[in-house]
Amino acid sequence: MHLAYPAVLAALLFCVGLYGVLARRNAILVLMSVELMLNAVNLNLVAFDVWLRDALHAGQALTLFTIAVAAAEIGIGLAIVLMVYRNRGTSDVDRLRDTGERPEPAATPDSTDEKAEAAA
Repeated sequence: MHLAYPAVLAALLFCVGLYGVLARRNAILVLMSVELMLNAVNLNLVAFDVWLRDALHAGQALTLFTIAVAAAEIGIGLAIVLMVYRNRGTSDVDRLRDTGERPEPAATPDSTDEKAEAAA
């Protein structure tokens, strides 16, 4: 087996995933694109493991570890997306930039005068 075939396929998968991460607005589609990128890495790990004829099969072991990390990432990511959707009503990534605490409105001069009179 030539190494070029799986390497080119992995590069194409990675590029499609990178495009999905950079161009998509929906958080679930961004997570799917990250998974596509991780699968491209897994394909490269297995292809190079077979090509190098590694006796310990380190590439395949690392692929299993990557799959476990990807499963945990997608589970936590989907939980976060669902909670944000419940609270905000959207999963649009551009609208989620202001997820921090909102500052309290600045006090107007009229309200400070009323507080000072009430304290006296």
